[in-house]
Amino acid sequence: MNDFDELMGDVMSTAERFGHREHVRLTWLAVRRCGTAGAVELISNGIQKTARYAGVPQKYNATVSRAWVELTAYHMAEAPGEDFEELVRRNPGLLDKRLLTRFYSSRALASSAARTGWVEPDVNAFPFTLPQGQGV
Repeated sequence: MNDFDELMGDVMSTAERFGHREHVRLTWLAVRRCGTAGAVELISNGIQKTARYAGVPQKYNATVSRAWVELTAYHMAEAPGEDFEELVRRNPGLLDKRLLTRFYSSRALASSAARTGWVEPDVNAFPFTLPQGQGV
């Protein structure tokens, strides 16, 4: 069993389905375990593999995967050590699956560049600067 499968098992042990909240919790667990850069890799590889296995590889989006990790990690750094429920209580926007529309146009997120690599936000900058090719 790899790290992604183990974390997914942790998330699903208390959930009936894998919805947006569970996706954010998976991301939170990955950042805690691997740090931001490691979580970007872990989550991206795991979701890409899952999409291929499900027969929908086109649903994977590298920018979306990384953006959620980066935003989650940013808010985690504001209060290290808090549990997941405290994180989402303090940052309810993380539970809004449309959060990325505050930073990206739908055109940018739907682009082939976003599906295969990192695309900078084109509506509003993230609340921090992302070094090119690196995590927070």
